[in-house]
Amino acid sequence: MKYEHIQQEAYEANMQLPKLGLVLFTFGNVSAADKNLGVFAIKPSGVPYADLSPDKMVIVDFDGNIAEGSLRPSSDTKTHAVLYKHWNGIGGIVHTHSTYATAWAQAQRDIPIFGTTHADHNTTDIPCAPPMNDEMIKGNYEYETGFQIINCFNERRLDYKETEMMLVGNHAPFTWGKNAAKAVYNSAVLEQIAQMALFTEQINNNAPRLKDALIKKHFERKHGPDSYYGQ
Repeated sequence: MKYEHIQQEAYEANMQLPKLGLVLFTFGNVSAADKNLGVFAIKPSGVPYADLSPDKMVIVDFDGNIAEGSLRPSSDTKTHAVLYKHWNGIGGIVHTHSTYATAWAQAQRDIPIFGTTHADHNTTDIPCAPPMNDEMIKGNYEYETGFQIINCFNERRLDYKETEMMLVGNHAPFTWGKNAAKAVYNSAVLEQIAQMALFTEQINNNAPRLKDALIKKHFERKHGPDSYYGQ
């Protein structure tokens, strides 16, 4: 089967979302891309996780056109397509409405980098894109959401290969990675960071941002040229 590998990858990644407590009902989706084939597999819209199977994953090209599949793809498909088309090197995307990350998105706030757990994965605050303007909302909404994400990164001069997670203002989180499994990992990490940041502000609403030296140390020990974390 031409697309079986990404259908299996997308299925396995989607099934992790309820296990990790990142979705309620069908409030989320994962896609897995094959850049050489120019397509990605994504969860079908509104299908309960218990009813999913690899063959139900819908194949879509990077312009959002269905290449294979009898079911309607996720309503967020065009957002995924825009990101795959414009950002090289990403092979998986996750969108959820996980509780804590979504709360920060609804508050239209970046998640401050308070501690080393955050710094293990990012060197910056988790960005929150401004709410979409009215013209974009009235247009091709899901397509424009992709550019809402891209524009936020461009305006802040952030590197999507380094910061693999963000919030869409008044909406919810998106994460990505080299494959679907890494994108799911990033989604779970983002939810944990969001929860801890909320508790931090509740305990001390004047909590200081993490020192630059600690940010650099914790990020580089996992991701730098002389990284030494893990086997």
